[in-house]
Order: sequence, then C-alpha cells, then structure tokens
Amino acid sequence: MAIDIDREKCISCESCVATCPVGAVKMEDNKARIKEEECISCGSCINECPVEAISAISQEKAAGKPNNTEGHDIWVAVEFENGEPAKVAYELLSVAARLAVKVEEKCCAILFAPEKKDLPQKLIAAGADKVYCITGQQYADYNTDLYVNAFCRLVDEYKPKVVLFGSTADGRDFAPRVAARLQTGLCADCTEIDIDPATNIVEWTRPALGGNILATIVCENHCPQMGTVHPKVFKELEADSSRTGEIIDFVCEDAESRVKLLNKENLTAGGDIKIEDASVICSGGRGMGCPDNFKLLEELAALFENASVAGSRAIVDEGWIPHSKQVGQSGKTVTPKIYFACGISGAIQHLAGMNASDIIIAINKDASAPIFKLAQYGIVGNACEILPKLIDKIKNYKQ
Repeated sequence: MAIDIDREKCISCESCVATCPVGAVKMEDNKARIKEEECISCGSCINECPVEAISAISQEKAAGKPNNTEGHDIWVAVEFENGEPAKVAYELLSVAARLAVKVEEKCCAILFAPEKKDLPQKLIAAGADKVYCITGQQYADYNTDLYVNAFCRLVDEYKPKVVLFGSTADGRDFAPRVAARLQTGLCADCTEIDIDPATNIVEWTRPALGGNILATIVCENHCPQMGTVHPKVFKELEADSSRTGEIIDFVCEDAESRVKLLNKENLTAGGDIKIEDASVICSGGRGMGCPDNFKLLEELAALFENASVAGSRAIVDEGWIPHSKQVGQSGKTVTPKIYFACGISGAIQHLAGMNASDIIIAINKDASAPIFKLAQYGIVGNACEILPKLIDKIKNYKQ
C-alpha cells in the first residue's frame, strides 16, 4: 500500500504532520507531501485528515501501472469426474456465460481429460463458446503439478480475463496454486458474481465475519481475476444441442510431476448417495445426543428415494459423521426437495449451506432456535423422541 495526498483538497492544517510516527509527512509550498522513502504506510495520516485529502492506493497504481484487466474471455476450469464433467462445471458455465454477455467476451471451458470423446460438445451445449482441451492419460485423475503447470501455460498463451473454479476438494487445491503461480488474487466460496461492463472488474460476493455479513471483493490490479464457487450455488443452463463452438487442443510439452497417485478410494460407501445429489436429506446436529441416534436418521432416509444422511459441523468435529456429509459454509451447499433438520439450532454458517432447500422441516426442543425462522414446518421437542413417531407415521402412510 502507498499513501497519496490530493494537494488541491489539502487545507494546510498540518494534522497529518503531527500524527505521522516517523516524520514522513512534510509541508512544501504550504501543502502536505509524503516522503515515500520514509513512509511506513501505517495509515495514521489518513484517519487524521479532516477533509479526506489523504488516501491509500495500491503499489501498482502508485507506480503508474494501469489496471491489469486487459485479458479476454471468461474461463471455467472443468473438473473431470467418473468419465464426465462434474456438475459444478455446468453450474459455473451458466455464470460464465452471463458474465461473458455483459462484457462482450467468450465463455470458455478448460477441460482436463484422458481423451476428448464427446465432452467438448456437451460443454458447448451447456453454454461454452470455446473449449480448450488438455488431454492424455496423465490427466485421468487430478494431479496437482500436472494440472497447475498445464493450466498456467494455457493462461500465459491465451490470457483470460476471469477464471472460475469449483470449490470442491480438488478445486480448493488447484485454484490457490494457480493464483500463487500467476501472482493474482483469488476470492473463495463466492455466493454471487457480477461484472461491471465499464471497468471489466468482477464483483465477488461471499460470506464474511463468520457468515454474519456478505462482503463484495474486487481484484482491480491483477489479471486474471479468479474465484471459487460451491456446488449447487448456481443453476446450470438447459442444454442446447444446437449450439456450436470452437474446440482448441492444447499440448503441454515436457510436463513433469513431483506428485504420484498411490491409491484412490471412494469416500462414499457403495450405493451411498452424495448429499449434494440427494433429493431428500435427513440432517442431524448435536441435539441428536450421540452417534447411535443417527440410526434414526438413516431409518428415516431409507423411506425416501434418492435420500441421504448429513449433519452440522458440530457433529463432524465430534467425529460422528465424515466431513463429506457436512452441510454448511465450511462443508457443502445442498438444494434438496426436502431437508429434515433434526437437533440443529440453525447457526448462520449451517443455514448458508441449506437455505435454498425447497421444503425445510425442523425438529428442535428449543422453540426459539433460529432454524424455525427458515423452516416451513417445525416441531418443538426432542428429536430422538419425535423421529420414531414420524417414521411410524410415514411407514403407515406408505402401506
């Protein structure tokens, strides 16, 4: 950070001179001036100035560099999962397509895969105008070094304006490494994204201060502007098979990796449904009492098709369920048709991960619990006593 004084606004009160701890502010021609070689950028003079003539500016602006937003196109880093692009990629393409229209650029998908097959056509149908294909058996599974090296070389050659990543296990490793390599910023876990057509600056909105406020963040002086987005935050576009687009093969020569995949295990049990894909979620919190009581949630979930069991961060921290089942700001965002919140008080961090559910049914012994403000249906009582009765009612109804 550098300090700048608007000499036209300066009223020569010398307040800044008196408050500077290192004597870096001097009076010249009856106006204040900063001695850059002595200034420690503490900002004390900014707060002291009665007419707001002193402000902080970036080092790039101080050096006379223009805003580094000269790149072109909006990119989406496509994750490859079980032979297909991951669902979050299609969700991000809908956002990228919207941003691209606003700034008259192209929506581009960056595909890592062992082979192309018909994958580029699927991405074009989902909103991509261009698909950059980086293919080879070495890209069949996510590899930190190979992916980052190839992606950064692609960025160096084609210079995108904006890059979107999914906030998944792989995306949270991939995106910050790319940002560090390119020396640009990265806004994590965004819930809304917009762009100013006049400046080409992206406005990234995300929860801050424990989820109590929403902060809008910009990256004015570095390019590409980058951010990650949780799955299920945005809806994908309806596929249009009539769309056409450009497919570009990119070969990364001499790609080396210091990382070797030794073993790969599925974190979900055979036949288990991922919570982000479930139509019905039976979620429990500390109010369930103990891990054994989660059998009630499993029994409830078994009564519905495409249902799964989940929980709050509190019980994940206790080790009752794995992190892959956690709903919330630091877990997963879900949008089921029905969300059972059992023994969950409704901390704002948890609500951030499930507030888009179609129907929320809450069971909690505290009538003033925040979860009831969001729920369409609420039952006040001990979840472990109410769930057996609810399960019996549903069984009787289905007979």
